Amino acid sequence: MMGHIPEETTSFVGRHEELARLDTALATHRLVTLTGTGGVGKTRIAQRAAARTAARAAPRFPDGVWWADLSTLDNADLLLATVSDAVDLSDHSPRMPVEALCEWLADKRLLLVLDSCEHLIDECSELVGELLTAAPGLTVLTTTRRPLRLVGEDLVEVGPLDVDGEDALTLFTRRVADTAPDALTAPGAAEAAVALCRRLEGIPLALELAAAQVGPAGVEDVAARLGRRFEVLARSGFVWPPRHRTLRTTIGWSHELCEPVDRLLWSRLTVFRGPFDLAAARAVASGGPLAEHAVAAGVERLVAQSVVRRDGHRYRMLETIREYGQEWLRELGEERELADRHAGHFLAMARRADNLWSTGEQARCYRQIDEVHTDLRTALDHLLVAEPARAAELTGLLCFFWTCCGHLKEARRYLERALAAHDTPGPEHTRALCALGVAVTLQGEYPAALRISDLATRAAARDGDKEAQFAAAYVAGLLALLTGRAEDALDLVDASLAAVPGWAFDSPSRLRCHLVGVFALTGLGRLPEARARALELRQHCAQLGEVWTLSYLEYQLALIALFQAEPQEAAGHARTMLESKRLLGDAFGIALGLDLLAAALAAQGRGEQAATVYGVGETYWRSVGHPQRGTPELRGVREQCESAARASVGDAAYDRAYRRGAVEYGRTALTRAISDEPPAQR
Repeated sequence: MMGHIPEETTSFVGRHEELARLDTALATHRLVTLTGTGGVGKTRIAQRAAARTAARAAPRFPDGVWWADLSTLDNADLLLATVSDAVDLSDHSPRMPVEALCEWLADKRLLLVLDSCEHLIDECSELVGELLTAAPGLTVLTTTRRPLRLVGEDLVEVGPLDVDGEDALTLFTRRVADTAPDALTAPGAAEAAVALCRRLEGIPLALELAAAQVGPAGVEDVAARLGRRFEVLARSGFVWPPRHRTLRTTIGWSHELCEPVDRLLWSRLTVFRGPFDLAAARAVASGGPLAEHAVAAGVERLVAQSVVRRDGHRYRMLETIREYGQEWLRELGEERELADRHAGHFLAMARRADNLWSTGEQARCYRQIDEVHTDLRTALDHLLVAEPARAAELTGLLCFFWTCCGHLKEARRYLERALAAHDTPGPEHTRALCALGVAVTLQGEYPAALRISDLATRAAARDGDKEAQFAAAYVAGLLALLTGRAEDALDLVDASLAAVPGWAFDSPSRLRCHLVGVFALTGLGRLPEARARALELRQHCAQLGEVWTLSYLEYQLALIALFQAEPQEAAGHARTMLESKRLLGDAFGIALGLDLLAAALAAQGRGEQAATVYGVGETYWRSVGHPQRGTPELRGVREQCESAARASVGDAAYDRAYRRGAVEYGRTALTRAISDEPPAQR
């Protein structure tokens, strides 16, 4: 089954009644909402319910179970983008995002989990209402501290673990056993554990924080110290609701037990909205009494305290704990300073990634940029207000990474905002203008792209920046290619390259201009010349380990082979292209490559396999929000080969094979499409 559910990182305890209730609710309602206070375990229950649903109910949700984490959002600006990412929609069209999302989900039967909706409750309610109306096969499970209040919403309230049963005690003792098993056998430990679970009212997060204190202190000591804290707060006239008070008290107690330098680290780490690694923590959180070399040990101490959680090779903080740390950051008066450091770190990362574009580090940089997508958005939101020039620079640097990672709409939106905020002529403005030209061109808005391209060309000439001139030439050349003006494209990039002689791999924009030249030569029918240039560039890409340009060179070599009646060679190049595009996660490139592979298969007389691959390609075209696209010369090849495939197997067999491919999507479908085995042998 397709989909994505976050992996559980610790053992799951109890919740049999809630899970049974959820099983029934998800089978009978299209909107199910888990409600409860912070720290009570809504996310964990939703994870387990989603996994159970995926394992048991494939016939009901053949299009998978998908998870969207909304806790990373400060506001609703990127709500649609986050949900679209979660369901694998990489829409490249200029449509309104909600329209694209509704159309993508309209014929699907899937379960969508929206986790942590409470801070965006009105916007989530509106979005869920629209999606449920547009997609009759959609079921939505939400977690929130407040219900959405939509008609048909089935509420499942999540309370603490039963302190009179075994679950609360089991959770506490399991967490203690993970780090200090001997503490559970000490005299009085069992009775103290029971008393502690009652004192903490069975709230899972409170129990985990308390369990993290056992080891340096015994269970009895932890229970006694926590009890004294509750007594002090009771005398101070605490007025929060009981469960909120219990959790708040436990978090505050954990905070007091930290060393002062770890409290400082806790507050500073709250600047990260998504998972972070140690390099980011050192760069952003060190300073003053917190030395850079001490950050790693501090993070590990916070992990031991259950304040920070491991997330693969990265770390993250639960939202409830993050909220507490943010209050201390405000008290320290460091909010602006940390936001500046955070933005500076991610701008430096984008600069490094851009410098490594034409090297073997390119694919690693793609993955890194994709991993920190949430924090890049946070950095941009800060820079747009605090330092618009740096915001323009960052958006320009991210354009190619984000478009290949499926964030084209976000790239365009941020570029337009950055250019509006920073309209002063200069390198940052020009680069952002060139990047906007690429984004608008890829969305198919060619008249608007032409206007932007002209502005970028003039700005680059004014700046006298050769790299900017290459970037502007690339935009103009790409636009000319896609609008059927191959000769103009060749003239534009050749003139730019001739003006500043150098090696193709000297800079990213220079290399892209060389790629446009290969495309243009193919479009002009100068196939031997196009092939020679492509092979030369491909050799260097392979030696350096560069992936993006290599993938499009393979695309061109496949197209040239088809024009030269070498379909087997064409299929080989198309498969190599698809492997590269799969590595980058480039849905638009995968759609192009599948069309070319299908054409090559049809030209070999493998009509049924060609139809299936065309069908898989159709799902990718839908995911990017466009009908089949590409340079004009590809259209004729596609039409001719599709007709040949139909003729070879007959309309009925072709349509069956096409439908078989069209209902598949994702890695498995792509692997099958790339396979050289005929369908009957799979």
